[in-house]
Amino acid sequence: MRKLFTLVVLLALFIQAEAQKNKPQELGIVSYTFRNSFAKNFAATLDTIKSFGINNIEFSNLFGQTPEKIRAELDARGMFCTSYGVSYEDAFNKTTDVGRIAKVLGAEFVRVSWIPHTGEFTKELAEKTARDFNTIGGTLKKDFELTFCYHNHGFEFGKHGDGTLFDLILQQTDPQHVSYEMDILWVHIADVNPAQILAKYPDRFRLMHVKDLKIGTPHTNTGRTDPSNNVTVGTGEIDISAILKAARKTKMKYYYIEDESPTATLQVPESIKFLKKAGF
Repeated sequence: MRKLFTLVVLLALFIQAEAQKNKPQELGIVSYTFRNSFAKNFAATLDTIKSFGINNIEFSNLFGQTPEKIRAELDARGMFCTSYGVSYEDAFNKTTDVGRIAKVLGAEFVRVSWIPHTGEFTKELAEKTARDFNTIGGTLKKDFELTFCYHNHGFEFGKHGDGTLFDLILQQTDPQHVSYEMDILWVHIADVNPAQILAKYPDRFRLMHVKDLKIGTPHTNTGRTDPSNNVTVGTGEIDISAILKAARKTKMKYYYIEDESPTATLQVPESIKFLKKAGF
């Protein structure tokens, strides 16, 4: 009887895990997508995003608003902020201020998306970055119960030993204090396979920027391309389905649409349609 009970419990846990794995996940959006609109009319831009069926926002700018005002506007609409993006300098030099703002916004994550550098991104800078990230992440976790994430660009994928400088940074950061946000366009355009990176580090990525690249765009590891090369998700050259399949086997929590193009307002609704068909 005891063995039967144990089997029943294990079966129930398996069914629950499978259901959770296949459960549709709520899409978010990065505020940068509507940066021009937010700067002109913050409240109206929230209404537009809400009309798309999106409630979850990753803010990378406060657009002249106080965090308290933003939180009030979000609450009034049943919307929420899960991630707050800041500069490397502010994350390192103003960690307490950053943590306080993130908590007011209601965020779970604080994100940095660029490592300041001139010329080639070097091993020495990668090692310094890892040390800084451990410091930032440790403070945010200890003092604010926030998770620190780094958002990649292409320059981190320069060769180092049998891997890349991104491998070096990731391997030298404390998993308890530093996680990662994958921007699939910047991985792809640096000639690296996003699905393979996710499979290699399934426990380190918590956030994702979902976007697509115009077919035929020249590839680069500079972390820069013309914004018009961002196209509707599912119409470009990135294998979105393979990446999402790989992501579902990781600890990924939030997926945000980011569209840097000048036609983002037209493209985002179509991207949402594609992603809903993909299980969101």
